[in-house]
Amino acid sequence: MSERASSPDDTVSEPADPVHPVGPVEGGAAVEQPVPRPRGWAIDTTPLRNPAFRRLFGGVAATMLGQQMTLVAVPYQVYRLTGSSLLVGVTSVVALVPLIAFGLLGGAISDVMDRRRLMLVTSAGAAATSALLAVQALLPGNGHLAVLWVLTACVSAFAAVNQPTRSAVIPALVGPSGIAAANALAMTVRQAGVIVGPLLAGVLIGTGNLSLAYTVDAVGFLAAVLLLRGLPPLPPGRSAGPLRLGGALSGVGEGFAYLRTQPVVLMTFVVDVIAMIFAWPQAVFPALSHIRFEGSPNSLGWLFAGASIGALAMGLTSGWVSRVDRQGAVVLGAIVVWGIAIIGFGFAPALWLAVFCLALAGAADMVSAVLRTSMLQLAAPEEMRGRMQGVFLVVVGGGPRLGDLRAGVIASAASVTVAMVSGGVVVVVAMVVVALVVPSFRRFRASLPASG
Repeated sequence: MSERASSPDDTVSEPADPVHPVGPVEGGAAVEQPVPRPRGWAIDTTPLRNPAFRRLFGGVAATMLGQQMTLVAVPYQVYRLTGSSLLVGVTSVVALVPLIAFGLLGGAISDVMDRRRLMLVTSAGAAATSALLAVQALLPGNGHLAVLWVLTACVSAFAAVNQPTRSAVIPALVGPSGIAAANALAMTVRQAGVIVGPLLAGVLIGTGNLSLAYTVDAVGFLAAVLLLRGLPPLPPGRSAGPLRLGGALSGVGEGFAYLRTQPVVLMTFVVDVIAMIFAWPQAVFPALSHIRFEGSPNSLGWLFAGASIGALAMGLTSGWVSRVDRQGAVVLGAIVVWGIAIIGFGFAPALWLAVFCLALAGAADMVSAVLRTSMLQLAAPEEMRGRMQGVFLVVVGGGPRLGDLRAGVIASAASVTVAMVSGGVVVVVAMVVVALVVPSFRRFRASLPASG
């Protein structure tokens, strides 16, 4: 969901003396020093001057390619084993359930134990699980479905704990002024993985090297472990005590209780849920490719790539995003652009126009994701950041799946155009309502997070 900057004076704030930490010191405090911030459009690489963040970013970069390859390899292997599209769909549920459960539980765990240690444990676990996926792909009969499902669930569970923890430590590493730029860097490298990973997986699968696709994932997580070992201790905002399941479960409840009292934090989730449920387009891609764009070569591939192309382009030109001060207003504008782009996609008579609309939507989504993540990290207190990032992961993972269901039902009952256009209109109207009903979200400023 993308941004719309009304005017530089209204939307962008550039502090005269921005700072970011060069690294935590004893007791978890950060040493800050002034760092000049770039003013151009190019992606802001200032956080990479921080050695600790470089290690975290390197871990993200090392794992993104392999993770995307695994996302392609698993459904392919399931279909090769069973010949059933239904079981391929069931595999998505097998991955979604631990993502939800451990996303919430993992966020609570990251708020009670050293986050560096938790990232090391989950990265090592993911590396071992991916290595086992590679081994099972070499077994006689090309693997076993039950084993594949168990390992897929484990991969999802480790990711569900690891990702919120990585997001929760960003403020401690780069300081408030570097949060948006750090998020833009991390999300840009993820988008590069989304584009390159499936292409490389397709090449390896086509040459009979399915096991190698899983191996790349294992090696990436192993590299992340080596990088994360160099981080200093990253305790949560309160004293880290012994880890107990009961305490983690009660921590999840505390997180939801906190969320009910914080309209700004709550709305970072609500606006994304609205955008994804009512305007997520992937479910209609096969129908459009077969019916509307039948004469266009590789139309399905272009449709699936469109949003990622736009998101990557926005990430590489996101220097201005890291300087946005009125983050709440820009998020609302970004999601309006998302809705308008999906309306255009629904009407698009030609493939090039459909891909352009999807790219615009993807660029908008990148802006929204960067700023919503930054708002969440600024508005939530240190001792709640893990739990809020866990909820964020669940929303990001679950929203598109519900959106696929809505789009599929309406497209089947009416048409693809009705499904997309009606959803886009709902998104635009909903953002206007949010702006009027929850003014604290619209007025949120990065320079005054406490006032949100």
